[in-house]
Amino acid sequence: MFYYLLKYVLLGPLLRLVFRPRIEGLEHVPSSGAAIVAGNHLSFSDHFLMPAVLKRRITFLAKAEYFTGPGLKGRLTAFFFHSAGQIPVDRSGKEAGQAAIREGLGVLDKGELLGIYPEGTRSHDGRLYKGKVGVAVMALKAGVPVIPCAMIGTFEAQPPGRKIPRIHPVVIRFGEPLDFSRYAGMENEKAVLRAATDEIMYAILTLSEQEYVDQYAADAKAADAGRGPEEKRRFPRVPRG
Repeated sequence: MFYYLLKYVLLGPLLRLVFRPRIEGLEHVPSSGAAIVAGNHLSFSDHFLMPAVLKRRITFLAKAEYFTGPGLKGRLTAFFFHSAGQIPVDRSGKEAGQAAIREGLGVLDKGELLGIYPEGTRSHDGRLYKGKVGVAVMALKAGVPVIPCAMIGTFEAQPPGRKIPRIHPVVIRFGEPLDFSRYAGMENEKAVLRAATDEIMYAILTLSEQEYVDQYAADAKAADAGRGPEEKRRFPRVPRG
């Protein structure tokens, strides 16, 4: 299968050689059974570095734009993501979010690992943003643990807009599984979903030691894009420390 060819022959060894990522807490990822790995999202490189260090296969929900690009480059990108077992997610509205949840639950129903970035998009400034509740919906409906994960150093290695990563130390840190069985049957309660999602984000924050912003990343990114040069100098990007 192309996934394992990438992991063990084509891409995985190269990533481990170039970045030499330090892995912490890998024992927290279960060796079998369904689980969600929820991580911060700082760089395009995150898609490849985490699967490269995990012993098990992991399937990510990836934005649909990776599968629909024009021209030869778009077709090659779509082939790559499909071959790597990634699932396209349309992020354009509420119904699209429900479709993503159905896809994610399908992965969990098969007893597999599902990877998700609760922020919904890459951080544009290295900070950690408010999580969307889809991760909590899937955890509660499937009755599976959530393993928080922090990618550290990938923003510096490949910030948004940089095509070729620079060499920079990378740490991938996994935390203890979060158990939400106390919320069983409450996946339609908005307050419960918000509480569970905030618990997941706090666990990621503790691992990553990022600055936290209680705002959705997409909204903050749009607001930042609308600011003038003078405002951007007054409120510069804050990379993860």
